[in-house]
Amino acid sequence: MIVCKFGGTSVASAEQIRKVVDIVSSNKDRKIVVVSAPGKRFSEDMKVTDLLILLANKALANEDIEAALSDVVERFRSIALDLGMDGTIADEIETDLRERLGRDKEDTLLYMDKMKAAGEDNNAKMIAAYFSFIGMEAQYVSPKEGGLLVSDRPERVRALPEGDNRLAKLRDLPGIIVFPGFFGYTNDGTIRTFNRGGSDITGSIIAAATKADLYENFTDVDSVFAANPTIIENPVAIDKMTYREMRELAYAGFSVFHDEALIPAFRKSIPVSIKNTNNPNAPGTLIVKERDYNEQQVIGIAADSGFTTIYVDKYLMNLEIGFGRRLLQIFEEEDISYEHTPSGIDNLSIIVRTRYLPEDKEKKIVERIHKELEPDAVIVEHDYSMIVLVGEGMQYTTGLAARAASAIARTGSNIDMINQGSSEVSLVFGVKKQDETKILKELYKEFFVNSFTRV
Repeated sequence: MIVCKFGGTSVASAEQIRKVVDIVSSNKDRKIVVVSAPGKRFSEDMKVTDLLILLANKALANEDIEAALSDVVERFRSIALDLGMDGTIADEIETDLRERLGRDKEDTLLYMDKMKAAGEDNNAKMIAAYFSFIGMEAQYVSPKEGGLLVSDRPERVRALPEGDNRLAKLRDLPGIIVFPGFFGYTNDGTIRTFNRGGSDITGSIIAAATKADLYENFTDVDSVFAANPTIIENPVAIDKMTYREMRELAYAGFSVFHDEALIPAFRKSIPVSIKNTNNPNAPGTLIVKERDYNEQQVIGIAADSGFTTIYVDKYLMNLEIGFGRRLLQIFEEEDISYEHTPSGIDNLSIIVRTRYLPEDKEKKIVERIHKELEPDAVIVEHDYSMIVLVGEGMQYTTGLAARAASAIARTGSNIDMINQGSSEVSLVFGVKKQDETKILKELYKEFFVNSFTRV
């Protein structure tokens, strides 16, 4: 049994939805279909989710909503009519949206979640209706009915395992199951949405709960590539990689697959296949528990910018018991998560994502560090990028870090930080944002062009 998820570009238009139907009908094992809200049809287009956010913001500001509401409804109506269906489904979607708009606005975050979830929810209803329209047995199942339970506020949104038994029954329902991605329900019936890439998470949760033989994630690229194809011309396609490798690359900037989405599949050892809706016969990328590391020690190179370093220096820091804990506690109490903590005997750096550190928060944290820890110096530096080499085979390869450092040196760039976890799946270099692109190109040349040439 296969669970397959189709992203926003895969369901952006009637033409794309017909491709989805062809893909699902071509393999009788494709049983559960998780769908996103309609995405962009062309570069200047707006995603339905963005249209819903605009609509919700107008409602929260008590502005006129009719034009914004019409934009959403007509988008669905256009798709339905292009599919040969009548406008009934669009009328039902308008009724649903008006009901959501009229709900309690006291908690603006939950109100926004209700509105954003309407994209996936109504698209799943429409796609299920289209399956039936062309004579295929199919049914829409809502996350509430299906059992996708999520945590309550203020906890971060996560799926609750007590919903798994109900989700497992999806496997036994007749016909094709069309399930909306991106959101679930709390025990009291409140809608909460997952973070970015939430439909990936939904698909993975269902694949794990139903013990699927495969989780297929359909997107708009043929596979996962060894480097960003907008920077590296014709990068190597990755045919097979491990969960940990994909997790590291997704975290470090690969946008093909959400890093959190791997967790449910990883825990139940469900293979994940990244496929292209527009080219379904391409082999794609298979994500599994283990692979042959001898073929390629470094599987991919990623780069992500937007980091800030808070450097704290204090003589004899290493003899001051609890210093690191108290430093990190300041960040915890200010609700800031950290990414890396490189250290020396008398200094410790905390690297955070700049978007989580607004100017007022940064100023407060620096003041607290001075007051509570009495350091010799606190230096804040912005505009850092993290370049990440990823590969399960790196731990078995001698001299790999030296090769990477030499490649970076050839660009004339400086390395500000090196961090390697104990598992040695990834090697992280902190560099200035201005040097990111040339370093990425040189590292790709070293580990993919030159390596293959030597072989």
